[in-house]
Amino acid sequence: MHNKWIVRSVSVFAMLVATTALAQVSGRVNNHTDKQNLVQPFPQSTLEVETSITSPAHRVLLSPVREVNNEIRSESMVRIPVQGRGLLYQVKADSNRAEARDYYLRKIQALGGHVLFECTARNCGRSNVWANQIFGQATLYGRDNDQDYLVAAVTGADSQRYLLLVYTVTRGNQREYVWVEQLELGESAIVPGFTGASARTKGPLIVSWTGGVTYRFNWTANDRREINSWASQPGAQVVLVGYADLGGSESLEDSMARAASALESMSAILSKSGVSLQQQSRIVVGPTVVSTSPELAANRIELVVITAPGEEK
Repeated sequence: MHNKWIVRSVSVFAMLVATTALAQVSGRVNNHTDKQNLVQPFPQSTLEVETSITSPAHRVLLSPVREVNNEIRSESMVRIPVQGRGLLYQVKADSNRAEARDYYLRKIQALGGHVLFECTARNCGRSNVWANQIFGQATLYGRDNDQDYLVAAVTGADSQRYLLLVYTVTRGNQREYVWVEQLELGESAIVPGFTGASARTKGPLIVSWTGGVTYRFNWTANDRREINSWASQPGAQVVLVGYADLGGSESLEDSMARAASALESMSAILSKSGVSLQQQSRIVVGPTVVSTSPELAANRIELVVITAPGEEK
């Protein structure tokens, strides 16, 4: 009888250990799945290919792509440690890739993320290069006029940083596809325009500029909407930081003056779009801070929005 009680006790103990181990494994799996499912797929699409992406130097493009002598060229490109996956979806016939792109943009905005770079049609470069050289998915080879690409930054509730890449294309047979990369960034990853430092800090949104008397700013309609959305929160402050290069024969004062003038022009644009001057703070940096990221333009403005306590989302 005593031996039976020992056997029964050992069996119960073994079952408890096994149950606990399964629960721990299940928890790890569920956590991993949650991270993988940062954004659920576009409902009107079907999954065709899923690949695992784990790399100490994954290539992410932040500007249009070119191919020169069989080499990938891009004015802004980073190689960063990531872990995630790539997913190829075919858009169903009763929908289209524009709806798919808008779906992912809404999801990014709902997560509090922001678009680091986007392009459309021939402004992205050749579809053949994106399909075969960048993503390694021949199915994505379509018409250069019928493609678009975006890369967005998202900070999770656990302060983990993510990148979400979305590329859509229409092939010659009229079938439409979406390629999505959901990437968890390694701690050492440096991505221009993405710090993820605080839930109250939105940005920086980096806008390069050219000109002198008048200025041309390289930003998109989505960038402008995003800044206005962040700035619309009660108590939000918009900080404009102006950078400028230092010409070979230019004085520091002249460079600082150019940066200040570009800031003034940007400030006026923001004011006309609904971001009041009272919300704005301008900081002139000029050439006094040298970036360690060669991808960043020397002549640029960084826009950061600081939300009021209790307003972060």
